[in-house]
Amino acid sequence: MIQDIQIAFWLLLPAAFANAAPIFSATVPYFRRWNTPLDFGRTYRGKEIFGANKTWRGLLTGIIVATIILWLQKISVAHTGWDHAVGHGVDYAHLPTLILGPLFGLGALGADAIESFFKRLRGIRPGRSWAPFDQLDYVIGGILVSLLFVRLHFSAYLWMVAIWFTVHLLASYIGWQVGLKKRPI
Repeated sequence: MIQDIQIAFWLLLPAAFANAAPIFSATVPYFRRWNTPLDFGRTYRGKEIFGANKTWRGLLTGIIVATIILWLQKISVAHTGWDHAVGHGVDYAHLPTLILGPLFGLGALGADAIESFFKRLRGIRPGRSWAPFDQLDYVIGGILVSLLFVRLHFSAYLWMVAIWFTVHLLASYIGWQVGLKKRPI
């Protein structure tokens, strides 16, 4: 069980950081002007497809950040041997960083965009919570992408959902406390 928890946390770190990257990239003065929506402002049935908050800036920074995090994980594992102790057979030394890193970013933020599409269809405004989907979209995207390269025991995936749902709630609350988010959840 401890190994399931450890690998659940460790494996989805790139997706989690990718999910947070758009929030931080929007605060960087130079990057603020790169705010073209993913849907280019198009609508479906009179409603935004993804919304103005889902930008190409966010997607690109998420992909870059996920790749950097996976690369740092590989370096860490190479110098500590950590994957042999708790990695469930995940061979970090041979994971294709320049393929899986961008896929983690795309999976996390792509799932977030798809979730936003359904929020718009339901009439939920951007920035409003749609629990638990807002908290789990990037987790599901990260899990689906990881399945292309890594197969874990089913319990590890359940732990991923539980851990990252909780981490998301805590991070959102902290982000609200420090002024990065408009709402606590």
